[in-house]
Amino acid sequence: MMNNTRMTINRGSAVLFAAVLLAAGAATTYVVMRSYAGAGGPGAGVATPSKPPPSPAAPAVSRTTPLPDVVVQLSQDAVKRAGIGVAPVATGSSATEIRLPGVVEPNAYRQVVVTPLVAGRVTKVGAALGDHVRLGHTLAEIYSPALAEAQTRYVSAKAMLDAHDRELQRTQKLVEIGAVSRQELERIHAEHEAQTSAVQSARSQLELLGLSASALDNMTPGHGVTATTSVPAPIDGVVTERGANVGLNVDPATRLFSVVDLSTVWVVAAVYEKDFSRVRVGNEAAITTSALPGLTVRGRVSYMDPQVNAETRTAKVRVEVPNPRGELRLGMYADVVVSGASEVSMPVVPRISVQNVGDRTVVYLANPKEPGRFIEREVSLGQPSPDQVEVVSGVQLGDVVVTGGSFFVRAERERLGLRPAGSTANASAMPASSSDGRKEAAQTVKVVVNEQGYEPATITLRAGALARITFIRTADKSCGTEVVFPSLNIKRELPLNEPVEIEFMPAKAGDIAFACGLNMLHGTVVVR
Repeated sequence: MMNNTRMTINRGSAVLFAAVLLAAGAATTYVVMRSYAGAGGPGAGVATPSKPPPSPAAPAVSRTTPLPDVVVQLSQDAVKRAGIGVAPVATGSSATEIRLPGVVEPNAYRQVVVTPLVAGRVTKVGAALGDHVRLGHTLAEIYSPALAEAQTRYVSAKAMLDAHDRELQRTQKLVEIGAVSRQELERIHAEHEAQTSAVQSARSQLELLGLSASALDNMTPGHGVTATTSVPAPIDGVVTERGANVGLNVDPATRLFSVVDLSTVWVVAAVYEKDFSRVRVGNEAAITTSALPGLTVRGRVSYMDPQVNAETRTAKVRVEVPNPRGELRLGMYADVVVSGASEVSMPVVPRISVQNVGDRTVVYLANPKEPGRFIEREVSLGQPSPDQVEVVSGVQLGDVVVTGGSFFVRAERERLGLRPAGSTANASAMPASSSDGRKEAAQTVKVVVNEQGYEPATITLRAGALARITFIRTADKSCGTEVVFPSLNIKRELPLNEPVEIEFMPAKAGDIAFACGLNMLHGTVVVR
């Protein structure tokens, strides 16, 4: 009995022990497999993986917010290999020159539109387009019946006055001997005065019609009366317009010719708002043209328009320059360099110190006490000169900037990834995102700049999405060598046959105007 009982207990214990072992093994296997799947093992593909946390995007930096400084550390060997040189920030006067695009125009004070003094028909034309004429030169002849009628009235009134003179003399003699009353003499005097006034009126009318005093004095019945009058040149100059042709019926409002004295011309330029303080009436100006590379003409600013163009935010300035040989032709494009503006002392750095990072400009500061340590700092630039450039903000006197090898420092900073890509982008130029976080595709438009203008001249975009407009200038003879978006504060040069891309984000519906630098070509971006 005892042996059977012992065997039963041992068998039950074995079963219980096996069950415990199986449960422990299952639990262990579950934990291991769960950990393995969580670590990315083969079992991980069975369950739906949780989305990894999105990588933090570089925050968009507003264009008005300066970039934070970035420290770039280089070894001494790297500094020597790059040939890095440094120079202290110097002091210089602000640039006293400003370059403006201009157009040659006639001197409006020496431009005369020639119209006839009488109505009639043109019988002869004595001047052609481009002819140089002198004061008094006969430009045209006009047959005018009205002129002949006015001369006839003058001759008749003059003859009547002569008759009244003789009658007055006879009446005065008769009064002296008592043959005629004093009352009769007074009547004759009144008639004589009336006739004298009639003669003077007829003579004045003929003078207004262009007849000279000598011609009027010699005018007698049957002699000196003519129906043809000449149209003289009012000034010395060049005929720039001609509307007169033989057989043309004209009246005093008809434009026959335009005569311009080209011994002096105006060069009219457009100056932007930000440069108003640098241009004053009386400033000296040098005029050059691409058509005449060796010619420099000097003058002075004689007028500045008090009105600002609402679209381009520019005002017109006028420079009067001599043109004795007529080399400056009307409508010619010109470069206007206005000098003699302000003389404010400002920090300046060598131009080779400045590097472009995205849409920003930076310099690299060096500390002689810490070799190999350079600080990338954003700067705002003023007017450049051939070797230096003004720094409006970012550096001050006493700072030391990298000159030679600054590109190497920039490349090392990019290699190390010290400034996240996109942190230099204008916040308004960042791609738009939809409500579910997806980035919208950029709107792309191509605009061709030719002699006729912009094609297309009207662009339609949607608000809240990045816009990318590519300009390409295909015409050499065009004023569209640059494009200006005044409301966006964008101004870009357009080299011939080279695409220039402009990015911005239209924030709200409305119209955005753009134009060439001379404000002669115009276009519109319609935002919806």
